[in-house]
Amino acid sequence: MIVSTNSPTRRGLHRAWYVAAVAFVAILGSAGFRATPGVLITPLQEEFGWSAGTISLAVSVNLVLYGLTAPFAAALMDRFGMRRVVAVALLLIAAGSGLTVFMSASWQLLLCWGVLVGLGTGSMALVFAATVVDRWFVRHRGLVTGVLTAAGATGQLVFLPVLAQLAQGPGWRFASVTVAVAALAVVPFVWWLLRDRPEDVGTTALGAPSGAVRTEPARTNAALRAVTVLASAARTRPFWLLAGGFAICGASTNGLVGTHFIPAAHDHGMAEPVAAGLLAIIGIFDIAGTIASGWLSDKIDPKVLLGVYYGLRGLSLMVLPSLFAATTEPSMLIFIIFYGLDWVATVPPTVALCRRIYGADGAVVFGWVFGSHQVGAAFAAVGAGLTRDHLGAYDLAWYAAGALCLLAAGMSLAIGHARGR
Repeated sequence: MIVSTNSPTRRGLHRAWYVAAVAFVAILGSAGFRATPGVLITPLQEEFGWSAGTISLAVSVNLVLYGLTAPFAAALMDRFGMRRVVAVALLLIAAGSGLTVFMSASWQLLLCWGVLVGLGTGSMALVFAATVVDRWFVRHRGLVTGVLTAAGATGQLVFLPVLAQLAQGPGWRFASVTVAVAALAVVPFVWWLLRDRPEDVGTTALGAPSGAVRTEPARTNAALRAVTVLASAARTRPFWLLAGGFAICGASTNGLVGTHFIPAAHDHGMAEPVAAGLLAIIGIFDIAGTIASGWLSDKIDPKVLLGVYYGLRGLSLMVLPSLFAATTEPSMLIFIIFYGLDWVATVPPTVALCRRIYGADGAVVFGWVFGSHQVGAAFAAVGAGLTRDHLGAYDLAWYAAGALCLLAAGMSLAIGHARGR
């Protein structure tokens, strides 16, 4: 155990806010490549002749590794520190995105886009945000979780229109190199400013009482801890309700809308940069929605928030097929704004429930729950691609995702307050 104190005479902004700012920038940097699949599907089809199903398979590998890496990354951050893990993760993202410019076969897309970038982004995804919040904040946890979650949306907002223009103009290779450079640019800031724990700089978490006692996790093998926590959580009902709901969350966001919205809009005659701009608008409103959701998670039962979010998302997806057109109609803009507010608003209440139910293991449990999110996203990415290949349209995928979201709403409301309920 480590006992650390806050100096009541120290003035200025608490160090936790600086750590949160660096984490925001790091997550934003990793989000660049996360925004590219929808932009690059059509250019890759045109250059290499690959089917939507083939490209979607690489996306699905990326999404699965993005999720399944998370719990091990949380344990690695406990063992080796956030700074080292995040720096290596950014290097993997840069390598994966940069090497795609040399590929000539679909297996190389699978390796670079799927494996390298999947491992890199998974090592510093939402579990990184949860770890930062758990270590550095006692007060404002929900709010900061919302802000850091919104960093991914901000990355989409910053990169997506630029990447779409690059893919349409100089070419998709320029888009990949842009992501690699952006990820590399963040590494020095992470190494210089990010600190693993408040005790490292002689302070306590924001909102912790002076002289608070903080217990470090045992320095066990990271993989063993991740698996042990999973084995324990998997014996409880709330874990499966959280994981099932979050799998549907991933299917309806990253897997379906994030991957296939642009090609679906293109099927209806909409230019790809215009469709990418609509996804960027989702990113704008996602920032507001996620931060608001974090604030609400500090004040309202998180399971109620999840039920509302999933229910409204399901209804909106069932309307979407009728909104596609060659031009951006007001009805589509209304959908984009609404969906943006709801995009990852599910994350803060899910993190809050993991923390409330599983205590000190909450971040690792959330890593596994997030893994289910990405497995769901992977199935949706492949399923929607195959739907398009065989039926010639995405309509069935939108309706199925909407129905699943209504199921997730019921699952969320059934979550109890104790591990066994």
